[in-house]
Amino acid sequence: MEFPIRSPREQVSGIFVFGRILDKIRLQACEGMLPDGYHLGVISGKRTFDERVCHFLGVDFADLSTRTLAGGSDEEILAWCFETGNRPDDEQIAIWNGFMSKRGWRDEASAGVASQKQQAGLGDHHDIQTFFDLMDAEEGRI
Repeated sequence: MEFPIRSPREQVSGIFVFGRILDKIRLQACEGMLPDGYHLGVISGKRTFDERVCHFLGVDFADLSTRTLAGGSDEEILAWCFETGNRPDDEQIAIWNGFMSKRGWRDEASAGVASQKQQAGLGDHHDIQTFFDLMDAEEGRI
């Protein structure tokens, strides 16, 4: 069975994480469909990937949720983000993807990856070094 939320590595028009957020918004709208333990949007005192994506695109998470639930393809929703907020150029997207894909590897978030690995029973998996790795491992993709 395929996991209901796509990998953060899957791109929508070249951008990491965006499609994953849309999956979570859509699943949350169907009561009981978002798996336990998944946060959505902004959590007080904690920078989430959802918040970072919205900041990168210059849109509010609540507005993105409303637009997503109004319907349309992932690409149409991203086009709305570009019209409403920011339209990053290719270099900005490359920097974004590099930052997000390496989050937790030798940076200030490394302790968070280590802690969450332990909580998930994956503490002995030395191949899991980033949050992307951890998400894919927890969701059965690696």
